[in-house]
Amino acid sequence: MGRRDDGRAREIRRLARKFDLTEEETLRQLVELGLENLDEEASAPR
Repeated sequence: MGRRDDGRAREIRRLARKFDLTEEETLRQLVELGLENLDEEASAPR
């Protein structure tokens, strides 16, 4: 695991603690938000 990955893992753990979620649930929500963002970008007028 590289430094960048270590930093992301720490941030995920921090968010999980802050919102009283498991790390898995935190990751699921982050992925869901990312996919929603991609959908919004794809449907935005150019």
